[in-house]
Amino acid sequence: MPITVTLQYFDGCPNWQEMERDVRAASERIGVDVGINLQKVETNEAAEELAFRGSPTLIVAGRDPFAEPDAPVGLSCRVYKDGDRFSGSPGVAALEEALRRAST
Repeated sequence: MPITVTLQYFDGCPNWQEMERDVRAASERIGVDVGINLQKVETNEAAEELAFRGSPTLIVAGRDPFAEPDAPVGLSCRVYKDGDRFSGSPGVAALEEALRRAST
């Protein structure tokens, strides 16, 4: 059964493209069909309404699996910890786990 995820982003930050590639790689590695809906967040008001914690944000099964409750909401680039480095994506392994949880 396919999983539909939403990838939220804004034009000022190109990291969403890295996240999109990583989501596709993660889905291939675990053998899960994933549909990616891109959602452009254009205003601070929209960011507040969506609780958008920066670009990119991935919504899986209605929630952000990487949300940090104290992270600010707004139009900013989001940084994830991927092992011992920081990146524009949480990494393929972390995305695999999020997709696995959503597929069960």
